[in-house]
Amino acid sequence: MGYDIHITRREDWWDEGGPGIATHEWEAVVESDADLSMIPPPSEWSGPSQWSAVMTTHPDEERFGTALHWASGEIRAKNPSDILIAKMRQVAKALNARVQGDDGEYYDE
Repeated sequence: MGYDIHITRREDWWDEGGPGIATHEWEAVVESDADLSMIPPPSEWSGPSQWSAVMTTHPDEERFGTALHWASGEIRAKNPSDILIAKMRQVAKALNARVQGDDGEYYDE
């Protein structure tokens, strides 16, 4: 188990309603950010469809420790480092969204 940090446009990340982040918006942010690169899901992945990107300029950690995953209109990272949280703030700003932890706290700049 871990702790997720979310990039969301919803009032709270767990809300079922509210504005989501579309895949084309996520792809455009990754394409325009030199620190991020889209990666395919692992071959053993059997979960819901997701679009993932890895922070290539922060390779000291395990590959999926620096990954951001889009699914169901939000982007999330499991146990992100402070460096990845800072990147998440930049991505959120580009998407007109906010960064929120599992417990509802916001990671505002």
